[in-house]
Formats: sequence, structure tokens, C-alpha cells
Amino acid sequence: MEENSHYGEELKLIRSIINKTELVETIKWSAPTYTLNGKNVVGFSAFKNHFGLWFFNGVFLKDKHNLLINAQENKTIALRQMRFTHKDQINEATLLEYIKEATENQLLGKEIKPTRNTKPVKVPAKLEHVFRDNKDVSNAFKALTLRKQREYCDYISSAKLEVTKLSRIEKILPLILKGVGLNDKYKNC
Repeated sequence: MEENSHYGEELKLIRSIINKTELVETIKWSAPTYTLNGKNVVGFSAFKNHFGLWFFNGVFLKDKHNLLINAQENKTIALRQMRFTHKDQINEATLLEYIKEATENQLLGKEIKPTRNTKPVKVPAKLEHVFRDNKDVSNAFKALTLRKQREYCDYISSAKLEVTKLSRIEKILPLILKGVGLNDKYKNC
């Protein structure tokens, strides 16, 4: 959060408001995250152009003040964000109302469990060529979980330029041979 220290005062205010609740403060993904009985309820952070809260199962909130957004339509199912750009937009009573409802929802067990993607992995042609030429890489890739295979394939496929696809393939080959996923360093925060 240091790089976004221009929101320091606002974040302290949000933290002081959340700390008035029964939620337990922890740090996850390098940001303050508040839990109830070990389950994530709400977190907050600052970014370049805004700061805000996210409700892990915000999809269940009534949102009577129309403050919540889904930051990644068609990707994020349960998470909802509340964004601000100025301290004067923070209304303590309203925040506590949303946090109380999110806490009650957690106590009621309202949550959307992640689903596993079991669709076959579509390996990009450029990566297929590498597999044909290098059986060690091919075997190491096949030994990875479907999630890890999919992350690598999506990473290659999302590149628009051929040169970028090739540089990404060069980058991931040592990781594949080690048996680690592209985003493993972020998974256990």
C-alpha cells in the first residue's frame, strides 16, 4: 500500500470503522482482510485512482445505497467492491450497515463456493510445437494440474503479438520443468 500512500488517511479511517465490528483483522494478499470464524468477509486497499472495500460474498448484499460494483463482469461471481476517490465519500453508518449485513450473511453460511473448471485444456499451437521438440517439457506439462496447465495456456493465448507469445513461452519453460504453476507465488498469501 506504500505506493498508494496518498490514500493513507482514508485507509486509516476505513480500518477504524471496520475495527468497531466483531471481525478479526488479518493480512491476506498483502492487504488487511477481516474474517469471521476463519472465513473472509471484507477487505480494503488503495490503488492508483481509488481506494475501497471488497466484500467476499458481496453478491448476497442488498446494496440499498447502490454502492457495490462487480469489477470483473463475467469473471467474478461473489465478490463486490465499494470504491471511493475522496475521504468525504466515506459514510461510517453506511459502511457499518454493509459490514453488519455481510457478517450476518457469513453467520448464515451464505457463500458461493468456487467451482472447478473441468473443460479440456486447449494448448496453443506454439506450445504444441515446443512439446513435440522437447519431451521433457511435454511430460512435465502433462504432470501439472489442469489449473496450472490452463494458466499457462491462457497466458500464451492472451498475447496478441507472435513475438510476445514466443517470449512468454521462453519464460514459462523453466517453471513447467520445475512443476510449478504460473501464479503459484500468489496462491499462498
